[in-house]
Amino acid sequence: MTSPNYIILYVDNPTVSTHFYAHLLEKSPVHNSPTFSLFALDSGLKFGLWAKHEVEPATGMSGGGSELVFSVADRDAVDAMHADWARRGIIIAQTPTVMDFGYTFTAVDPDGHRLRVCSLSAA
Repeated sequence: MTSPNYIILYVDNPTVSTHFYAHLLEKSPVHNSPTFSLFALDSGLKFGLWAKHEVEPATGMSGGGSELVFSVADRDAVDAMHADWARRGIIIAQTPTVMDFGYTFTAVDPDGHRLRVCSLSAA
């Protein structure tokens, strides 16, 4: 059986999104072109940003229909990332809160893709 190992987000402006994620991930892309950027994450996951007007076959999808989740060790790590992201000017959609699955906050990228940080052990 195969396992997914690659995520692609469709973005309006790959240059803006690449800059955003390079700072967020503290990592440079391994491939960068006017229509596509690729990050190789430490976990082995590949993370791509593709110009939505260049996607084949064409799509009408836009950001916000799913979440990219960053799992962290504990409540303090959630609070630290929230403070860091807020300081960087990243839009925070939900401040840290306890939900039935853990302690979490939600932010959004320049295209409205949701970014959730959570600690499952902190419920």
